[in-house]
Amino acid sequence: MNTSFTALVVPGPLAHPVHILPVELDRAALLRVAAGDIGHIGGTGWHAYLDSEGTKYAENLRAEVLIREVGVDVEATIHGTALFLGEAESGEHADAPRHLIRLAEQLFDMPLDA
Repeated sequence: MNTSFTALVVPGPLAHPVHILPVELDRAALLRVAAGDIGHIGGTGWHAYLDSEGTKYAENLRAEVLIREVGVDVEATIHGTALFLGEAESGEHADAPRHLIRLAEQLFDMPLDA
């Protein structure tokens, strides 16, 4: 089972750039991203891991914008870093989808190397 993927990382602080990062996906890696209880939100062909408590970090407005732009209505405010991955037809994890990376590049006016 593959546990290494290319993720789209959207940090909460605006001073930290959105970037592409190879990740070894295991529970410890997800806990580092969430820094608490692991939250999950998803759409067609992608999903994001984030802090489900939303109390430890500042709002992540970029992640909210990206999620809304792909058609998912976000009911709660997103906090902290969001780690976006793809989803294979089998339901397994996959690399962050190219369309999501391109959208992030357009929205945040920054080229990302995938």
